[in-house]
Amino acid sequence: MLNISNNQLHKKVDLTAFKSGKHLFNKQYYKFLNKFLYAFAAMLLIVLFLPWTQNISGKGIVTTLALNQRPQQIQSQIPGRIEQWFVREGDFVKKGDTILRISEIKSDYFDARLIERTSDQITAKNAAVRAYTKKVAALQRQATALQQERLLKTAQTKNKLLQAKLKVQSDSIGFEAAKTNIKIAKRQYIRTETLQKEGIFAVKDVEEKQLKLQETQANLITKENKVLAAKNEVLNAKLELSRIAASFADKIAKAQSDMYTAKSNGYDAKVQVSKLENSNSNYKIRNGLLYITAPQNGHINKATKGGIGGAFKAGESLVGIMPEKYDLAIETYVRPIDLPLLHLHEKVRVQFDGWPAIVFSGWPNVSYGTYGARVVAIERFISSNGKYRVLLVPDQKDHTWPTAIRVGSGAKTIALLEDVPIWFELWRQINSFPPNYYQPLGSEKIKSTAKI
Repeated sequence: MLNISNNQLHKKVDLTAFKSGKHLFNKQYYKFLNKFLYAFAAMLLIVLFLPWTQNISGKGIVTTLALNQRPQQIQSQIPGRIEQWFVREGDFVKKGDTILRISEIKSDYFDARLIERTSDQITAKNAAVRAYTKKVAALQRQATALQQERLLKTAQTKNKLLQAKLKVQSDSIGFEAAKTNIKIAKRQYIRTETLQKEGIFAVKDVEEKQLKLQETQANLITKENKVLAAKNEVLNAKLELSRIAASFADKIAKAQSDMYTAKSNGYDAKVQVSKLENSNSNYKIRNGLLYITAPQNGHINKATKGGIGGAFKAGESLVGIMPEKYDLAIETYVRPIDLPLLHLHEKVRVQFDGWPAIVFSGWPNVSYGTYGARVVAIERFISSNGKYRVLLVPDQKDHTWPTAIRVGSGAKTIALLEDVPIWFELWRQINSFPPNYYQPLGSEKIKSTAKI
């Protein structure tokens, strides 16, 4: 019954006078409850002032420290078809051991004697290069001989020209002498004819002088013909010089043109030889790629391409390999809000999946089953999951990590920060504040060392 009336019954009636009231109101159990509550409140107040280690928790996986120690996929540099497997999953292989054999799927490389035929082509082209070299040398000798012959012919023709000029001078002198003789002959003929008319000379003397005059006139014509012939020889010698220059220039130019053509063909042959040698080298390397070998010592993981006769593309994964020796590390992720609180060489506690542990994140000293680690790398760019990647390695001053841990297993990480009272940590969590921002001692030195 609700006690809502102004006429309250318990003020007018003594409930302890009744039997049930005596039984109910005379018990002292609430006194023990009050003592318990007071004691619990006191303990809770004390606990609130206990120290608590702030931390940043994260989830990560076990990986390796060095990049060459991480699991990798073995690919083929060329497309092909699987012909034979030499290993099974889980086998241990050494560096250089053959994992599988493949065959070509491109028709350009089907010929089994491709390298031999290419070598024959290289030999033939080298012979062509030597032939062109000899041809160039022969044409050079021919051009040199033509130049020497041109010099000799030019000198010979110049001598003829000089002889013709001298002959022109000689014939010109004779021609002038003939002119003088004809003048003398004319004067003698006229004088003899005049004296014959006066009766001093006979007709016979006149006829002799006339004959002499005619002979002199004929001699003059002969001398003039010789002069003209000599001048013609001069012209012929000059023409011969021009002809020799033009003829030998054409012959030398043709020889040089043939020489340059031979050189060009020789260079083309050398280019073809170089291409063939390059192709031959590529064919030899490609033949070596038909056997896929292990890049390092390790264990064979799952094969992504199985069976016989399966075709694949260049660069496609065929089988995985896990290196034999590796240094364990952990990659974990932190929120961007917590990133400024992490620094290189800071200590972190790690709990591995599958390993029993009792973890008190705020009291790392009383935790059991966790292992020590330290920060060695912090990524500069955010990952695809919206967090920053942090790389951890074992802390040499702490317990050794279990040897049975495998790469790829999970791990939980707890980065230890500043020690604060529990009430402060509760207040921070309720308000979603980040942990206290602080700089560890020597942080500047650590940062500068990391940059170096």
